Amino acid sequence: MLTWLTDLTHYFNALNVFRYITFRAAGASATALAIVAFFGPGMIAALRLKQGKGQPIRTDGPQSHLAKRGTPTMGGLMILFGVALSTILWANPKSAYVWIVLFVTLGFGAIGFYDDYLKVTKQSHAGFSGRSRLAIEAGIAMLAAYFMMCASVAPPVTSFADLASALVAPFHTAAPATKLAAPFVNGWLIDLGWFFIPFAALVIVGAGNAVNLTDGLDGLAIVPVMIASATFGIIAYLAGNFIYAHYLGINHVTGAGELTVMAGAVLGAGLGFLWFNAPPAQIFMGDTGSLALGGMLGAISVAIKHEIVLAIVGGLFVMEAVSVIVQVVSFKTTGKRVFKMAPIHHHFEQLGWAEPQVVVRFWIIAFVLALIGLTTLKVR
Repeated sequence: MLTWLTDLTHYFNALNVFRYITFRAAGASATALAIVAFFGPGMIAALRLKQGKGQPIRTDGPQSHLAKRGTPTMGGLMILFGVALSTILWANPKSAYVWIVLFVTLGFGAIGFYDDYLKVTKQSHAGFSGRSRLAIEAGIAMLAAYFMMCASVAPPVTSFADLASALVAPFHTAAPATKLAAPFVNGWLIDLGWFFIPFAALVIVGAGNAVNLTDGLDGLAIVPVMIASATFGIIAYLAGNFIYAHYLGINHVTGAGELTVMAGAVLGAGLGFLWFNAPPAQIFMGDTGSLALGGMLGAISVAIKHEIVLAIVGGLFVMEAVSVIVQVVSFKTTGKRVFKMAPIHHHFEQLGWAEPQVVVRFWIIAFVLALIGLTTLKVR
């Protein structure tokens, strides 16, 4: 929204800085951090008062977790408030991709909020019906994929009327958005056609639930999310710039550079939330935050055509999700468990690792995977 200040550059030349995505990304990060830091204590106090007993703690889990009883959840509200407000304030509102990713983020956040609400009010781990939840997530993700297909063939947006037209522009099955690129390979593209919509939905829904499964220890999910967001913010900036995209041999996506601003907002909001979520946590992120942030990462990866790279950068989330799948399949088919407890971070706790050890080591893994993901930009 602040991009309108560039219209006043002929009066005050310094306002020209608002043209630069990097400046606005930094501004969004600082704004989100300030919002979460300022409103955080009041929101935590209100949630503690409303929730009473807080998030229910599994009695069959690590015994050290029982000390966390009474800790409020839904801390994702703090993050979403900071991210949404900062993005709207600093990003160029004429970018269709900003609104599409924001739609996924808030939509998944609403689903997570309802799930958290049911768990808190019933004091049970049985929240929203799994099938119903996945169906709604898939609906939101498929709608977002459809809008991305429309936006990829729309002419350049110069007004809000053009933005509305971009979201419903006619498209064909060979739209730029439908092409799947492979990392480490230059020029290798597969046109998915109409299959792009279910594929994109799978990526977005999978990312949302993978981050959701990772959120089980104090600070475990938010730092890898911040690392992944920073990584995809860099990639989005490069993909949105024709010169850089052409030089690196990656898909150029007009308007996607503005997603760097949103990634910056996540980085700032995440830092603010970590202040309260650091061990011992004053508040949990809950499904409200983890589902929303995971969906956001998935949507950004689809928008900038780096879906496969998401599996590398977000490898920690993939590992957590796979551990649950393996555990469930193994137990149902053989009656035996592969891990002492799933998701895998609980397995290491049961092996005797202290919670801070698990968290910090998983942060290191996330950082290394992000570096590997970034190498895909040049190693082709």
